Amino acid sequence: MAPEHNNQDLKGLAEEIINGQSTMTLATAEGNVAWAAAVYYVYVNARFYFFSDPESRHIRESLASGQASAAIHVVASTWQEIRGLQMSGSVGAVSVGPEAVKVIRAYLKKFTFTTEFFESGQSLDLAAFTRRFRVRLYKLEPSLIYYLDNSIRFGFREEVVL
Repeated sequence: MAPEHNNQDLKGLAEEIINGQSTMTLATAEGNVAWAAAVYYVYVNARFYFFSDPESRHIRESLASGQASAAIHVVASTWQEIRGLQMSGSVGAVSVGPEAVKVIRAYLKKFTFTTEFFESGQSLDLAAFTRRFRVRLYKLEPSLIYYLDNSIRFGFREEVVL
């Protein structure tokens, strides 16, 4: 049976969700105990970037295991409105450099309120975020992404390549 939608259609729908939402739920596990944490993200170069405390459970577990999963979804009040992404991949820290500069610019553009936490005229770079919030910049590099959409049909779920 042929897919109901081609990857270009699904890619566009997935990117609409990615660009329209601000939080993703990052899921990890240690032993046989699971954990989930919501994080603000920005999507740059097919990766999801977020700030987090290096001592947080989701960071410790994802770095120790080398893997994590995540979900992004739209607000839904009926089952037909349920749409989102499920993904798995690896989490890694981002160091000072061109990648961090590009991501922080995108983060400040998406989350304009962030500037309220800094003094006027202060340089807003990776070091400033680390000092102010005691966080590091991380990225989720997805290895598998599924798009789900009950408006297509109940339980619709198909792999998508971004």
